[in-house]
Amino acid sequence: MEETKVQVMMKKEEDDAKVEIWKYVFGFTNMAVVKCAVELGIAEAVEEKGSPITLNELASALKCDPSLLQRIMRFLIHLKFFKEVPTSQGSMAFQQTPLSRRLMRHGENNMAAFILLESSPVMLAPWHSLGTRVLANGTSAFDKAHGKDVWSYAAADAAHSKLINDAMACDTRLAMRAIIEGCPEVFDGIETLVDIGGNDGTTLRTLTKAFPRIRGINFDLPHVVCVAEKCHGVEHVGGDMFDGVPEADAAIIKWVLHDWGDDECIKILKNCKEAITKDKGKVIIVEAIIEEDDEVDNKFKSVRLMLDMVMMAHTNKGKERSLKEWDYVLRQAGFSRYNITSIHAVQSLIEAFP
Repeated sequence: MEETKVQVMMKKEEDDAKVEIWKYVFGFTNMAVVKCAVELGIAEAVEEKGSPITLNELASALKCDPSLLQRIMRFLIHLKFFKEVPTSQGSMAFQQTPLSRRLMRHGENNMAAFILLESSPVMLAPWHSLGTRVLANGTSAFDKAHGKDVWSYAAADAAHSKLINDAMACDTRLAMRAIIEGCPEVFDGIETLVDIGGNDGTTLRTLTKAFPRIRGINFDLPHVVCVAEKCHGVEHVGGDMFDGVPEADAAIIKWVLHDWGDDECIKILKNCKEAITKDKGKVIIVEAIIEEDDEVDNKFKSVRLMLDMVMMAHTNKGKERSLKEWDYVLRQAGFSRYNITSIHAVQSLIEAFP
């Protein structure tokens, strides 16, 4: 008897599931091997050679067991982090790719610090308690794992705080370049700019270099700004954004509001609104927007959905927001209007006006 189209489809789905499920059984291996590559400095060694590097040359440079390193490299090649190319001697050698260069600890596109943060034992532990977070009256996954929230943990642990700051700097370099290259007019007329939760000041260092007329105020918790690098045109100010924000023509707040629930977001945004000038002032928000339309084809969509899960694991109330959810918090904070601009990054740009 001939199978119906429905039966054929169901059989294919069943066959696909037999393979697909293994990605989740061993899903952690991708992160673990990539972290290994960062810690060993594989990308730096290949880059330093200046040309394709053989297994023995790489093993010698890294002081690694060649047979074990070969297995690591085979996996990384499968993930498309490196390419294998033939040498003039007939052997094979490893070559960098745009993806592998993001594993280097230096350079504008590096994401090494972000990988080391998210794969650290501190940040991995809460994932084991994600189920308790989802339950009605569930407790924070991070609190359950560490007995305190992520901010209190960072304040008490200088090494982990540095991991966070370094990771945020990775993304800031990418996002700010996308904004400066894609919509520089956003900063027209701004002479003073306060960065709310600016970490080590990377955002303002980038902006004041691109727009020398801007005087920046890097505003974050005292234990964060006290170790921030000094920079011409940028003043580091310690404080609490829930108590108030330094005055400026405009405020920029990047990847901060997603750490908090709606009530906290509204409070922060109200403080930002009070701090900016009323005639030309605005709050520049750099955050992800979750697409609710399944028809939208956006290459960052899956990243944004993953980030929403990260917020659930690592914060008490944080979340990535849809356009409707952003509209709600902005209206509740008293902003009369806002513009949204897509940039070549995980985040979008929201300009909110008093």
